Amino acid sequence: MINRLIENIKRTNAPVVVGLDPMLSYIPEHLTKKAFAECGETLEGAAEAVWQYNKAIVDATYDLIPAVKPQIAMYEQFGIPGLQVFARTVEYCQGKGLVVIGDVKRGDIGSTSAAYATAHLGRIQIGQKTFTPFGEDFATVNPYLGTDGIKPFLDVCREEKKGIFILVKTSNPSSGEFQDRMVDGRPLYELVGEKVAEWADSCMGDSYSYVGAVVGATYPEMGKVLRKIMPKSYILVPGYGAQGGKAADLVHYFNEDGLGAIVNSSRGIIAAYKQEKYAAFGAEHFADASRQAVADMIEDINGALAAR
Repeated sequence: MINRLIENIKRTNAPVVVGLDPMLSYIPEHLTKKAFAECGETLEGAAEAVWQYNKAIVDATYDLIPAVKPQIAMYEQFGIPGLQVFARTVEYCQGKGLVVIGDVKRGDIGSTSAAYATAHLGRIQIGQKTFTPFGEDFATVNPYLGTDGIKPFLDVCREEKKGIFILVKTSNPSSGEFQDRMVDGRPLYELVGEKVAEWADSCMGDSYSYVGAVVGATYPEMGKVLRKIMPKSYILVPGYGAQGGKAADLVHYFNEDGLGAIVNSSRGIIAAYKQEKYAAFGAEHFADASRQAVADMIEDINGALAAR
């Protein structure tokens, strides 16, 4: 799947991923009114509004981008109806040719980790039949429990030719409380990066590994170091735009081949119509605003890469 992600990036010339992280406050009133009229002010009604919102944004942007990243918590908050929409969104995006990165941040040990890997990347045998539960192409994984928590994902990645992005240095302000702690004279995130590089070597695609890393856009100097530590891992970069990450700061996340990183934007794209820059589109044309925000992001990042 890493090979396919790279093919999509090359085809679109867009090293970006759209985070499908819906909140009810993002969804235009005309969509929520319609959904509530059909399903009531219920979890089902909220989930229907999310589905219509997602579908419109994907329809407006899928030809410009290589991948999407739905964050499962934004769906779980609406209970079972929300999870059904998560699964429906994954399937719909794949039908449009997009690579789907399930932002699920799972991390446990033994049979529990294996069950998470099966749920999101693998298949399960029930009697004489085999089922794919959620079926994302990649999943985000928390490495805090060490190799015991990662190995079941590696096993599924090898079997299914899918991938993972392991949290190394996250974009949130308090990430340093643990990730920047000095261990044997080095910050913990560097040690995690070295472990990711080790796992990556054991699970290679053609030129990059099935094992990638999450490194936030808000810490560019750390990203520069981690790029060198993990040369074969694709880096998923959250924190662009709304969280303060700038394109010019991200060039060191990429390798000399112009590949090696994919930059995420969530509310900066899916709620673009709420920004002053895109306000002229109006709520009725929120998806067109999202398309323009995607085009602007691609231009911004490619411009920074060309200038480095």
